[in-house]
Amino acid sequence: MYYKKVNAFCKDFEHNFVSIIMKKLLLIFTFSILFLAAYVGPCKAQCSICSKTVQQMGDKPARGFNSGIIYLMLVPYALIGVIGYKWWKGNR
Repeated sequence: MYYKKVNAFCKDFEHNFVSIIMKKLLLIFTFSILFLAAYVGPCKAQCSICSKTVQQMGDKPARGFNSGIIYLMLVPYALIGVIGYKWWKGNR
């Protein structure tokens, strides 16, 4: 009888411990990504042909074009992340 109580306590403790660790890791990962996204300098996202074409238009259109490419790149990754998270939560 005592063994069953201890075993149940250990399983419950292990499940709670893993849950807490996963939540902390997810929180750290999320803040890391947000911090990097906010404080990263300008990125060059164009291919060589696009960058030559946009440089002829001037500096402001080049920055806007670059931001558009970055935005279009991040949307699929965000969608995959949300779908993966919902799938993970559903299978738990």
